[in-house]
Amino acid sequence: MRLFTVLFLGIILGTSCSNFSKVMKSNDYDYKLRVADKYYAAKDYSHAQQLFEELFRVFKGSEHFEDIYYKFAYCAYNLKDYANAENLFKGFVEVFPNSNKAEEMDYMRAYTFYKQSPKVDLDQTNTTKTIGFMQAFINTHPGADKVKEANEIIEKCRAKLELKDYKNAQLYYDLAYYKAAGVALNSLMNSYPDSEKSDEYKFLMIRAYYQYALQSVEEKKEDRFGTVVTQCNEFIDRFPDSKLSKGVQEYLAISQNNIKSLKNEQVKKAS
Repeated sequence: MRLFTVLFLGIILGTSCSNFSKVMKSNDYDYKLRVADKYYAAKDYSHAQQLFEELFRVFKGSEHFEDIYYKFAYCAYNLKDYANAENLFKGFVEVFPNSNKAEEMDYMRAYTFYKQSPKVDLDQTNTTKTIGFMQAFINTHPGADKVKEANEIIEKCRAKLELKDYKNAQLYYDLAYYKAAGVALNSLMNSYPDSEKSDEYKFLMIRAYYQYALQSVEEKKEDRFGTVVTQCNEFIDRFPDSKLSKGVQEYLAISQNNIKSLKNEQVKKAS
């Protein structure tokens, strides 16, 4: 039974390939267009793409060209060739700026960058581009149905970029590059001032600067513990209801005590 199934599938595939080969060899372009449309409707984008690629040149400037361009772009998209799809969506808008499909193509161009946005640990160039192109779409088509979705995608992309920046700062901390961690966390907070995790970032910044102060040479410890005190006071003013407040108070007290001890040592040495 299994052998019969394999043979049957082989015959079907062989026949299909043979038929497609005949279509490709045909010089009847109207016939090819009808077949390409059938493949497209059946979601056989690979065969449709091959036909549309040839018909793209043949029907350029004709009444069929806009529809061919539209479907050709979507073939690339549905085959996950997002770089090519982006170029085709862009080209469609440039060639048919007044088309009733231009708005859709403009959105899809931005969406191809979103589809290419990688895992958070990888380079986020396409994530940044997604934000830029989605914002451009919103600005160009403020009344479009896709504006809400575009804003949601922008928020998702910003969240991904925020997470990546946080992971980079956490990595500096884990590697004991405490000053670099503090600088990175400060930049993170400036970049995402409305983040729900701002108090967590500030707390990790306090920990980083505290560890940096501990590792410092004696003559610089007082100044660097002073930085910790400043950061703690800023936290208390900005996040009075944070669940991390108790830990901040502890860092504040320890840092103040260290400063007192250092000053006492200086007095002893001077006397």
